[in-house]
Amino acid sequence: QVQLVESGGGLVQPGESLRLSCAASGSIFRLAQVGWYRQTPGKQRESVATIINGGKTTYADSVKGRFTISRDNAENTVYLQMNNLKSEDTAVYYCSLVSGLGSRYWGQGTQVTVSS
Repeated sequence: QVQLVESGGGLVQPGESLRLSCAASGSIFRLAQVGWYRQTPGKQRESVATIINGGKTTYADSVKGRFTISRDNAENTVYLQMNNLKSEDTAVYYCSLVSGLGSRYWGQGTQVTVSS
């Protein structure tokens, strides 16, 4: 069983930065695709950024140039550096891991609020 624990959310003003972290248990992390999703009330969860074990990344158009996803396989951790935050980035952010066998796991979520 894989457990994902997110941290780093909070309240910031527009234009500021936050870094989210997601620590994974288990030994499958280095072979897995990991990513960040976000969700606001009444809307579907959407993909923000993903990174595969080879390092290739993908981003939602709305965050390109502002967010950076990275991973540390030695620490079983994935990060999301969020710069120049906007009010529309306000959401609950979830870490996700997809194993080599296709099983998906979710973290509990961390709230990010961008408000002046």
